[in-house]
Order: sequence, then C-alpha cells, then structure tokens
Amino acid sequence: MSREPDLHTFSYPVVDVFAGPGGLGEGFAALNRDETHSRAFKNILSIERDKHAHSTLLLRHFFRHFPDGEAPDEYYDYLRGGVCREELFSSYCQEAKAAEASAVRLSLKPDNHKKVSRLIKKRLGKSGSWVLVGGPPCQAYSLVGRSRMRSDPDFEKDERHFLYREYLQIISEHRPPVFVMENVKGLLSARVREKLMIDRILADLSNPVSAFTGKKNGLSYSLYSLSEPDIPSEEADPRSFLVRAEEFGVPQARHRIFIVGVRSDIDIKPKGLKPHDAPTLGETISELPRVRSGLSSRGGSRQADDLVTWKKEIGKLSKMRFKRALRGAEHASELTGSIEMLSASGDFATERFSNRYRRPRPTNHAAISMLGDSRLNVLTGHEARSHMGSDLRRYAYAATFAEVAKRSPKLSDFPEALLPNHRNVDEGCKGEMFSDRFRVQLREKVSTTITSHISKDGHYFIHYDPKQCRSLTVREAARLQTFPDNYKFEGPRTAQYHQVGNAVPVYLARQIAEIIADVLDRAGEIS
Repeated sequence: MSREPDLHTFSYPVVDVFAGPGGLGEGFAALNRDETHSRAFKNILSIERDKHAHSTLLLRHFFRHFPDGEAPDEYYDYLRGGVCREELFSSYCQEAKAAEASAVRLSLKPDNHKKVSRLIKKRLGKSGSWVLVGGPPCQAYSLVGRSRMRSDPDFEKDERHFLYREYLQIISEHRPPVFVMENVKGLLSARVREKLMIDRILADLSNPVSAFTGKKNGLSYSLYSLSEPDIPSEEADPRSFLVRAEEFGVPQARHRIFIVGVRSDIDIKPKGLKPHDAPTLGETISELPRVRSGLSSRGGSRQADDLVTWKKEIGKLSKMRFKRALRGAEHASELTGSIEMLSASGDFATERFSNRYRRPRPTNHAAISMLGDSRLNVLTGHEARSHMGSDLRRYAYAATFAEVAKRSPKLSDFPEALLPNHRNVDEGCKGEMFSDRFRVQLREKVSTTITSHISKDGHYFIHYDPKQCRSLTVREAARLQTFPDNYKFEGPRTAQYHQVGNAVPVYLARQIAEIIADVLDRAGEIS
C-alpha cells in the first residue's frame, strides 16, 4: 500500500518508454502545481535505444535534475560550446549520475524483458501512484511507411507492427494506474492479415494479460479519448482517439492517436483536452534570426558556397520568361513583378547560421510563452541546409507564389523551366500524385506536420521568406514542436531533424499531463 501523497509537493513518477528525445516526458516534467509551483511529475525512467536520441534525452534529464530556473551556468556554457559535455557532467557528478540512472539506452525486446522489469521495479520502489507513457515506433503504421514497404513480401512479418506488445508487456507486469499511448494516424487503417491493427491493439490494451495468455486475471483497463471525452469508453470508435494538435494550441497540424488507459479498479474518468487557438507559424518562428540556405555542389563538381554565388543562382530567375509561361494564370502579373523585385533585391539574408538569441515577445499564447529562457544567450540548431541552385530557384519561386496567392503552389503552378526532371512530374502537374512536392509553410497559418522526413530533404518544409530561400532549420522545427529554446538536440543535423520529427509536441504533452495529474489526485492512495 502506498502512502497518501501530499498533493502540494508530491511528484508522481513517470516511466517513459520508446522515449525518443523526450517530448512526451518533457511535457509531463514541465507541469507545475498552481499552489506551490512544485513539479507534478518526475521522470524516474526514460528508455530509448537510438544513440543520438538517447544522448539528447540524457542531457535533458541532467537539466531536469536541477530545480526550475536553477540549472548551473555551466549548462549554458555547454550550449555556447564553452565546455564539453564531459566537463559539464564532471562538474556536477551527482546530477549526472542521477541522469544516467533515469535516462537509459536500451532496446525494448523480449531478450531485455527481465532487465527492463528490474529497472522499473527499482526506480518505482513502493510508489503506487504513477503513469506509464510512450509511443511504440510507428514506421509500419504510418501511411508513408506502408506505401514504401508494401512491395516487401515480409511486410506483414515486420516486428514494428508488434512493438506495442513490448508496451503491453510492461502494463501486464507492472500494472500502472494510468497509461498514455501515442501513435500515428495511419494506425487507424493499418492491417495485418486483413484485420485492422487498431482493433487488436484496443482489445489488448483493455485486457493486457489475456493478450499473452488468453486468460483474464482481473487486470483490465478502461480506455479514454482525450479529444472526445464524453463518449463512453466501451462505445468509443477508434477514430475518437485522434487528437488534432492545432485544435489545442500547437502551431502545427499534427494528427496523432492518444489512448489513455485507467485501471478498472480506479473508477475515475479523465477530463478532455480543452480546445483553444494555436499561434501561427509566423508568430512562432519569425523572431528567429534570418539565415540563408547554403549552395550545394552539383554533378560531383565543386561550387563556391558564398553569398555572391548564392545570389547569382537566385538571380537566374530574372532570365526566365515567366510572363509567357504564366500568361493567363491567376496572380500572373503580381507574381511576375514580385519575382523581378526579388531577383534585383540586395536585402537577402547573409549568414548560413546564427546563434544570436532573443526571447520570444510576451504573448498570451501559452505554447509560445513556454519557449523562452531569460538565462539563455545562445541559439542552437539554427543553421540552414544546403540546396542545389535549381532548388534554390524553386524555393524562391514557391515562397514568392505563397506570398502572392496565400497558398502553397502545386506543381501545375510552376513554369515549365522550374519543374524538376523527375519521372512523376507529369502526374504531379495533373494532380495525380506528389502535386505538392514543394510545400511552403505559410506565415499566417499553423505549419503542416513536422515529420521525420524533414531529415531527408526540405521540399515539404520551405520557409515562407523568399529572401532566405531555404527549408526550416532544426530550431524552427523544434519550436513548431514547442520544445523550449534551451532544449539541445544532440548528434549530427540529420539525426536532430529525425528526433524533432518523431517527437510529441511538448505543449500538447503538458496539457495531457494536467489531465493525468487530475486523475491521480482524485484517486488518492493507490495500491
């Protein structure tokens, strides 16, 4: 039997599996109680197997082992590059050791069941009131992943279809009072042997032990939707578990499944998320310093990557015969004039990266107000990628088109001279496939979904400013995922993009944490 917690000071333990860089766990850790401003949750264990995501996670756990606002100056020195990570950790051995105990690099698979079990038991101790959170990897459920893997004869045997069973294993053995499971929207239509995976997953989460043994042992869970809380759990349509993040203050149209399970002996129904407006993309990232894209080599030949050469590449737009190509098109005259002004402009961004930090302006948007840090004096992750000269011109054209037309262009809106030499271009121009291959993120709207694909190319994540002529930086993507500016992503830039794209928006996670804290508060003592 656990002790009755003092709700004014007690922090509920959180076990976070498939943790990635820690977005879901960060949202829980960021929730403070109104009365005392003490933390409502403590991340006692986060498990992640990817080395770069784990490195990010470990650093954040180190940061979180200090009270709010009391991280050491050396942490900020590390962000500036003034000290290395080893020096930072050696200066605060106790906190570093605690972080290494709570952020663990480990694969969740049958061979590691005993190790995981021991870790959870050790970290939980006698705590009865705690929460399990996590999102099993989703490549096999995502729409993009399935389209790429469908030709693989072993697709239905892919282990990633069943990684949720590792999550289920933990539920079965450790009986958390509450759990939160996150996954991609594609789970709603994913099938294995012609049967919907979502139906199987919901049945297994409701009766986790019977999923392994075929026998019920009394452990069962009521499953709840966060976006449609009024629907009885036993009647819930799988689609009711879909959460549209932009409806809950996140500056991104991110649609994901969230399933809340409450152990059946706890007769408490969770509240739902409260809809409210999201800030626009411009409100979220416009105060970050302007940076220009780089210029990558083409055809194996070296090309200078300097401002003069970069401007010349964009200037080639003025030599293209847009008037003839756009004749009769909507906005043709205004677009042609804007392109000519852009080509002649000298007001381009000049730097490839910037570490100059300025806090976001005071705002009523809670999602933005959580980004800043008054002690932070350096910006991390704000470096533009390089693009070929031909893509620079496409980006410049696309961003200019978006300014004029107030929408991102389709391939059919591009003049022929700017179309890429790809086999699917004709189909794209007809609107049959990949018609939005070059997608501008519109300043006055929320962004489209930040996905892990941002790590591969920037065509779907073009910045709205033609004078920067680039895709979004890691820091911009992180802001759209509502990660605080003092959150540093480790590893090479590609790995950083991948981490950000796979994460849960921190602001959304914090709202979910508030709902879970309310359930645990009302439950009182839990055995």
